Amino acid sequence: MDTARRQWIYAWLMLSPAMAFLILFTHYPAVQTILNSFYSTPRGRREAVWIGLDNYQTLMLDDVFWKVLANNFWYAVWTIPLSIILSLAMALWVNDKIRGRGFLRMAYFTPTVLPLIAVANIWLFFYTPGFGLIDQIRGLFGLPEQNWMGSPDTALYAMIAVAIWKEAGFFMIFYLAALQTVSPSLKEAADIEGASRWYYFRRVLFPLLMPTTLFVSINAVINSFRLVDHIFVMTEGGPNNASSLLLFYIYEVAFDYWDTAYAATLTVVMIAILILLAIGQFFLFDRKVHYK
Repeated sequence: MDTARRQWIYAWLMLSPAMAFLILFTHYPAVQTILNSFYSTPRGRREAVWIGLDNYQTLMLDDVFWKVLANNFWYAVWTIPLSIILSLAMALWVNDKIRGRGFLRMAYFTPTVLPLIAVANIWLFFYTPGFGLIDQIRGLFGLPEQNWMGSPDTALYAMIAVAIWKEAGFFMIFYLAALQTVSPSLKEAADIEGASRWYYFRRVLFPLLMPTTLFVSINAVINSFRLVDHIFVMTEGGPNNASSLLLFYIYEVAFDYWDTAYAATLTVVMIAILILLAIGQFFLFDRKVHYK
């Protein structure tokens, strides 16, 4: 057996465990979900039957689906750019030589390591009408009490604030790691040329951070579609689905209403949206990303 063939066999042997897990826990469930969306939900002794596109027709007429999809759109519009901008700003600050830098890094990253249920309960205390921290501060300025989680006008934005608070510290770690790979000679050269801090950031530093920005933005998009825990603990999707998102609606349909076929249909739509967004991001950032 020649060396090239031996290396080829070794490579496949090394890849096979990861490929097996990927196929078993990712590709097979995805294909099975697509197939289930064309069948009815089995109930008791009644087996699932082929119904074609009936589930998709039901989806098009489902007002709740369009409501949660709109909620998810606004949730993504606010959380993705704000969490990325905030994480980049925090990384730039704690990357400088300032006193207490280690403490600041730990403080920024702490929300990330907290359990999701703990985070939800902390913010429930903040949002409690009358007794919560936010209303206590508002009371000092003579402002009235506000039911942040119980109002359709504020429930979704209250969830957005929690998501940004938790995700910004996580994304900061990636930006901080990327900043520490940038050669200090670039900043020294910019200072010699008389470039301002903003010009250096816009023309030199940020283009070098584009691979990290692409990675972070893709994760931010995925995170904007996979929130369940906070909604389950804080609002349960209310009031009147004002804070419900697509994945939480899928959870409700599958495990509260036990309509697994329709839940599979909703899942197919969500997967399609994520695929389209991921492809769009790669094409959008492809010419702006510099890997060297």
